[in-house]
Amino acid sequence: MPLSIGLITVRGPDYHPNRRLAQAAASRGLEVVLLDPYRLACGLEGGLVVRGLPGGRLPRVILPRQGATLAEFCLLLLEQMELAGARLVNSPRAVRLCSDQFRCLQILAAAGLPVPPSRQVATPEAFDQAVEELGGVPLVAKRPAGRQGRGVSLLNGPEKLALARHFLLKRRRGLLLQGFIPPQGRRDLRLLMLGRELAAAVELEPPRGEFRANFHLGGRLAPFTPPAAVLDLARRAMQALGLEIAGLDLVLDQQGRPWFLEANYAPGFKGLEAATGLDIAGRMLDHVASIASSLERGR
Repeated sequence: MPLSIGLITVRGPDYHPNRRLAQAAASRGLEVVLLDPYRLACGLEGGLVVRGLPGGRLPRVILPRQGATLAEFCLLLLEQMELAGARLVNSPRAVRLCSDQFRCLQILAAAGLPVPPSRQVATPEAFDQAVEELGGVPLVAKRPAGRQGRGVSLLNGPEKLALARHFLLKRRRGLLLQGFIPPQGRRDLRLLMLGRELAAAVELEPPRGEFRANFHLGGRLAPFTPPAAVLDLARRAMQALGLEIAGLDLVLDQQGRPWFLEANYAPGFKGLEAATGLDIAGRMLDHVASIASSLERGR
C-alpha cells in the first residue's frame, strides 16, 4: 500500500500546490489525499476519532496547508489528528505560532533573532502611543493573519493613520504596527526550508509603486544564494518555531542587515518553481517521505 499523505486544505485538486504535490506524489508511488477541515469532525468515543475522512482512514502523515483561512476549529482538528496517531508536518504548535504574525515574531525575538521594531496594540490609546514610540510615519500595519500580502497596509500620513486606527484596529484581535524599511536599497528574500536544509531561495523585486514584494502582487523573483550568515539565521528560526517545512520572509536593509518579517507554515511555491526551475513539490514530498520512513524504523 502506498504511503498516504493527507493535505489539510480548503482548495480543490486544481489549486497549484495541491496539483503539483499530487503530480510529485504519483511519480514517487505515493498518494495524496485532500482533507477539507470543514468536512471533518472530532470525536471522543472510547478514544479519539476523526469522522468524515475519505475511506474512513487517518493518513499516517499529514501536511497542514490551509494558510490564512485557519480557524480555531482547524487548530483543534490538527491536535486531534496528532493525538490520534498521525504525524503532522508541521506540528499543531508550529502552525499555531505561525498563524499569528506577532506571535511568530515574538518567538523569533525571544530566540535572539532580528525582527523589525514592532508593537501589538488593541486600543486606540495604545495605537497612538505605539506610533509615537516607533517614530511616527511611515509605518506598516498588519492584521494578525494574512496571505499573499493581503492585510498589510502602509501608513504614510495622518489620513492613513486615522483610517487604520478606526477600521483596522480590533480590540479582540489587535493590530501589528511595524517600523518601515523603505524598498530603495532593500532586498526582499524568500527562503523555502525543509528542516535544516535550504530547498530554494529567491530575491523578490516589488512592482513599481508597491512596497510589498509578494509574487501574487506582481513582484519579480530571481534565484538567490543566501550568505552563510543568513542561512544560519534561517536554521535558527526553523528550530525556534519548531517548523519542518516553511517559507521564511526576510529583508536585508540598506546596510545589509537581515530582519525577519514572517514565517509561512504552508508556503506557496509556484513562483519559486518558475524562477528556479526546481521541482519544489518533489523536494517537499521527499522530505515528508523521509520523515515517514523514520517513523517506520522507530516502530
